[in-house]
Amino acid sequence: MPSKKKSRPSSRRPSGRGDASRAARPNASAPPDLPPVELEVGPVAHGGHCVARHEGRVVFVRHALPGERVLARLTSAEDDARFWRADAVEVLEASPDRVPSAWPAAGPGGVGGGELAHVALAAQRRWKQTVLAEQLERLAGVTEVDGVPVAELPVAAAPGDDERGGLGWRTRIELVTDAQGRAGMHRYRSHDVVPLDDMPLASDEVRALCETEGVFTRLWPAGVRLDVIAPADGSAPLLLQDGEPLRGGRTDERPNARRTVTETVALPDGRTGTYRLRGDGFWQVHRAAPAVLVGAVLDALAGTGAGATVLDLYSGAGLFTAPLADLVGPAGRVVAVEGSEQAVKDARRSLHDVRQVELHAGRVETTLTALRAAAGSSGGLRAADAVVLDPPRAGAGRQVVEQVAHLAPATIVYVACDPAALARDVAYLADQGYRLAALRAFDLFPMTHHVEAVATFVPAVER
Repeated sequence: MPSKKKSRPSSRRPSGRGDASRAARPNASAPPDLPPVELEVGPVAHGGHCVARHEGRVVFVRHALPGERVLARLTSAEDDARFWRADAVEVLEASPDRVPSAWPAAGPGGVGGGELAHVALAAQRRWKQTVLAEQLERLAGVTEVDGVPVAELPVAAAPGDDERGGLGWRTRIELVTDAQGRAGMHRYRSHDVVPLDDMPLASDEVRALCETEGVFTRLWPAGVRLDVIAPADGSAPLLLQDGEPLRGGRTDERPNARRTVTETVALPDGRTGTYRLRGDGFWQVHRAAPAVLVGAVLDALAGTGAGATVLDLYSGAGLFTAPLADLVGPAGRVVAVEGSEQAVKDARRSLHDVRQVELHAGRVETTLTALRAAAGSSGGLRAADAVVLDPPRAGAGRQVVEQVAHLAPATIVYVACDPAALARDVAYLADQGYRLAALRAFDLFPMTHHVEAVATFVPAVER
């Protein structure tokens, strides 16, 4: 379930050769009268599936675990397809890592966004560890990082997740309504809406707002989007219908109707950062993710200090921009680039009085070209001491990587939400003379296959 990348589940679409969702036809389906097939389930694959074979054909099967024997219903089985898809609907021999589903509505035939809800929490992290290592080895040729085999790099839990059993972490949920006006989510790989009566991944505050406003019990207009937002610090929540705030169950048409929320992030030095952003704007959805990622980025930039020039690419609402401004101080410079004009407006709300920050709205590759072309003039950019990238699911790509390398930063910190995209960009950075010096992975999307990583790159040859 897991904006740009991280706020809305539908935008976190996997990519890469190892992901079963890339090459399949979006609306391909199996004939409804096909009987279930018995499958011996093999290794995990990127995208929340396991790999099996049926009569010589690869089958990507969901709701299974490696080593299991299952009966599976084929959900995509065209004769000319490179592979088929299936849902495990009956377990004949179970893995010891299988547990009762924490969210049955996300099970076979159900909604997307909880594809690992049948997997023990520790095993979910091993699953993600395996996928991250496989992508790095296969796509980037990386077998170890700082002397540690990639297969042994742990995926760390976010604070509080073990105590909550991997539930209650989403500070934002997006719902849609069906033809009868019932709130729910889309069935996996479908436009059909499955009505829901709860959302166990949502935080207590989100669920409380859903109960107060009758989100799952009342009938809404058909075909609308509902955003339920409750900041992790307990500040005022917000309910939006198609982007408009609701008040007393109706659209709040007052000119001063509140459309923003305030987010507070604990910083590593004990202070807090405050961000004000549009309710349906981009923000990390896990209650602990902003603090976890800011801490990891600042740890990676330990050698960067006052007076430095730092680029913050794909900067969103300024999650990293603000602490980077503190890092470099008034004598430094933070150049933030973001493609979403709304996200830049949100960043400006929080950073309008921070003189060392420059906010640029535009495509990253185009803006970098313009900044480099203006090198030597006011506002231009000749070099950077460090670069932070937090690209969308597709990754930064070769063109952006080349632009970054031309600025010759001593440190590049890459925040990745997709292992395949990260691995491809690791290879591009290697082509530009940068090596992967450190990698930390975090389980910021429990019950899903998604994993977040913070990678640190330095020049392969000391300059």
